[in-house]
Amino acid sequence: MSAETPGIDSDKNRDTKTSTSKTPPATPTTTIPPFEKGGLGGIPRELGWIHHLDIWTSAETEKKSGRGRTGRNGASVYGVQKLRELILELAVRGKLVPQDPNDEPAGELIKRIQIEKAKLIAKGKIKKDKPIPPILDEEKPFELPQGWEWVRLDDIGSTFIGLTYSPKDISDNGIPVLRSSNIQNGKIDLLDLIRVSGNIKSNLFVDEGDLLICARNGSKSLVGKTAMIENLNEPMVFGAFMAIYKSPLNFYVQVFLNSPIFRSLLDGVSTTTINQITQNNLKTTLTSLPPLPEQHRIVTKVDELMALCDQLETQHSNAAEAHEKLVNHLLGTLTQSQSADDFSANWQRIAAHFDTLFTTEASIDALKQTLLQLAVMGKLVPQDPTDEPANELLERIQAEKARLMAEGKIKKGKSPLTPLLPRGETGSAAATSINPTTTTFSTPPLSNSTPNPNSTPPFEKGGPGGIQRGISEEEKSFVLPQGWMWVRLDEITSKITDGDHKTPLRILEGFRLFSAKNVRDGYLDFDNCDFISEQDYLNSRERCCPDTGDLLIVSVGGTIGRTSLVPVDSNFALVRSVALIKPLLFNSYYLKQAMDSNLLQESIHARKRGGAQPCLYLSEIEQFVFPLPPLPEQHRIVAKVDELMSLCDQLKSTITQASQLQKKLADVVVEQAIAF
Repeated sequence: MSAETPGIDSDKNRDTKTSTSKTPPATPTTTIPPFEKGGLGGIPRELGWIHHLDIWTSAETEKKSGRGRTGRNGASVYGVQKLRELILELAVRGKLVPQDPNDEPAGELIKRIQIEKAKLIAKGKIKKDKPIPPILDEEKPFELPQGWEWVRLDDIGSTFIGLTYSPKDISDNGIPVLRSSNIQNGKIDLLDLIRVSGNIKSNLFVDEGDLLICARNGSKSLVGKTAMIENLNEPMVFGAFMAIYKSPLNFYVQVFLNSPIFRSLLDGVSTTTINQITQNNLKTTLTSLPPLPEQHRIVTKVDELMALCDQLETQHSNAAEAHEKLVNHLLGTLTQSQSADDFSANWQRIAAHFDTLFTTEASIDALKQTLLQLAVMGKLVPQDPTDEPANELLERIQAEKARLMAEGKIKKGKSPLTPLLPRGETGSAAATSINPTTTTFSTPPLSNSTPNPNSTPPFEKGGPGGIQRGISEEEKSFVLPQGWMWVRLDEITSKITDGDHKTPLRILEGFRLFSAKNVRDGYLDFDNCDFISEQDYLNSRERCCPDTGDLLIVSVGGTIGRTSLVPVDSNFALVRSVALIKPLLFNSYYLKQAMDSNLLQESIHARKRGGAQPCLYLSEIEQFVFPLPPLPEQHRIVAKVDELMSLCDQLKSTITQASQLQKKLADVVVEQAIAF
């Protein structure tokens, strides 16, 4: 049956009392007034649920599913997404626009459609379908307004399955085939288009106004996604995993297919094939059908309200983008400070507006990353001139390496004995003066202690960094404080290696084998590991023997650069996707904090090789340029970072809880509006 059946006033031929296109007429779509307090301009007060702008726009942002009547961008505010779903649900329940008792009832419309359908069957234009089951009372999910009717999709239209073709049929000059990838955000997208040649049946060609439906897909959420065929510039067909629905009522049917009610029906479909809706499923789908004039009013109102949702999302997106830029700019002033006074002034500027700036999880993450960067720049805690300088620490490290080599403990293929420093060990009184219960973000981190007035300011050029071991000036990202020095990572570690390059045989039970998937952000996942035999375990640890306090870093794959320290339980083997760094005579926790900072993460991603499966070679890790502070200052940095990160986590938790509450409020408003 064509999308525009003769004798039926279709969506394309609306009467003069309604819109003649799927978009609202010119007069109702005048410029929308600003979203001032009191509600949306132009929206009747009887639709009170739409005026809860604080609820719709405050819920956390999520990746949208791509369902909906109008095309939108890829990000959607959760509250606005729920608002869209509410609009569609109210539309198909008869609660979005008022009923008009003068409208011809839907039952009369159905009779006319059936007459036209019988004519097409008689002419051989469509096949006669098998009888479909009658609609039972227990199938009806809710009560309809007067004048509406429950119908099955097959009662008001026809559905067809798509073209099956083989790779040899694909041709640059063939007929375009529409597939699931050609439906994007509720619209037809022709960027990813293939063409086929050969004899194609006439019923496989699409017409203007047809609904293209994804009938089968690897992702369950994509099954049922729909777009209307519009603006055809050449003949096109549709693929085997797609369906076409033809009806004179497709503008309203599209609203129904995008509604949460249809999604709930899809979720309840049981087929022998996973993630599929069959022809019979589509034909027997229960649909609420309003009178034709009311369909026109519904479609017009849906378009109008979806445009408002688009505007809300755009405003939210613009505000979020501006907020992110402001936060990043102000945090950048901290890392770019040239003196202690400059740093203090920049921090006070942030502290004065802290409650406004740090209101999202992303802003807290940016703050945490800034703290790590300040730490490795020597700007997080004050320097102490009595600390042993880093060059003397390096000499001790080198002497220890020589001793271990002389004793044969760090020869190739042997596991080194790494001296470990307990977390929190202090080298000066300054490190023990931090009180985590009283420190807040209201003062800059540097103001926690008062530097010695006779010492060199921490931001002035200088310090015992004159002897640099093969490090060029271009490699030094910033000027280090006095007492610090730039080193290569292999100069201060006893071993840098990785796991087995020949993956051992997995077994059901045995010794634990960790890969990149087990290295999480700051911890190891012991619950999701593989197992190997005892002999493979012992062989693996001959090459790579993790010890408590060593640093693991993902060196292969999409999570490259993720790090975790080896905990007390270090009885596991590693595969190639994880590198192992054994620090020597310096603080393991400082090593991890430095490796997580922008300084080292940028080095990691600048030196990785490969495309879909990037790899970071050990030789690259060994050459990382590393800022080495005096050992006592390392302890102070670790303590301060831990303290401030804990406060950040508390802030983030509060923000998350508030966001979850906003989502619940949006859900409640939706439930109340539907129940009204």
